[in-house]
Amino acid sequence: MKFSLEAIVSCDDRGQVVLPKEIRKQLEISPGEKMAVLRLSKGEVCFLTLIKADSLQEVIKGFMGPVITDMIK
Repeated sequence: MKFSLEAIVSCDDRGQVVLPKEIRKQLEISPGEKMAVLRLSKGEVCFLTLIKADSLQEVIKGFMGPVITDMIK
């Protein structure tokens, strides 16, 4: 996993944030594509992660699979 600052964006009065075109292109995000927003926060620090909704089930399986396997042992 790699962490990098890709852009600084602003939130408009309707609560919308625009992802820069270059980032959308690199991540192959198409207009109208559904995205799941995940939040991890502690105090004033908040990380938002975007996951394509079509991939969400696989991400959850990958994350929760080992947890569930440990629980049923």
